Amino acid sequence: MSHSQLVYDTLVKLKAVIANDHILYTSGKHGSEYINKDAIYPHTELISKICEFFANEFEKDQVDVVVAPALGGIVLTQWIAHHLTKRYKKQVLAVYAEKQSSGDFELKRGYGAMVEGKNILVAEDVLNTGGSAKKVVELVKDNLGMVVGLAAIVNRGGVKPDDVGYVPRIYSLVDLGFKMYEPAECPMCKKGIPLSKEYGKGAKA
Repeated sequence: MSHSQLVYDTLVKLKAVIANDHILYTSGKHGSEYINKDAIYPHTELISKICEFFANEFEKDQVDVVVAPALGGIVLTQWIAHHLTKRYKKQVLAVYAEKQSSGDFELKRGYGAMVEGKNILVAEDVLNTGGSAKKVVELVKDNLGMVVGLAAIVNRGGVKPDDVGYVPRIYSLVDLGFKMYEPAECPMCKKGIPLSKEYGKGAKA
């Protein structure tokens, strides 16, 4: 069984793949499907295995630091850096970027200095439009880090390297093609189906 099939089957088993609902995505678009990443993170053995797959993929890139957007990405950086450290027999750092009220990300706590002149692997749990990943990639570059790639558990938006400010490559374990609609064109809205309050941004709408 491939890594992709293994991870996908596990996501389904954990009920992390939501279908036939009415979701408001961060982008403002609507859809009927959703990846509930909160269902993944409590399972440490699964997260460790996922991050080991990432470490295998990017081992040859001589990664110095793993960077991800907070919050969930913090877990990914820790495990990926852990597995790379074991392979390199030298310390690989794990840091995270924090979202500001403006919507941009910032490397606080002295983390900016840690990426300068280093080979950086950016990690993300789910790529929707790639907007958050792009901001982190650009932030790393602004801090003179050299981005070697982007690792994602799920790429559900068909995100490509150019969509995230250009990275040498994107490695995603699961690729899914969820349809997204502008609110005025949303078939669930036309049927009067209320937005999900449990998943996505519907609770805040």
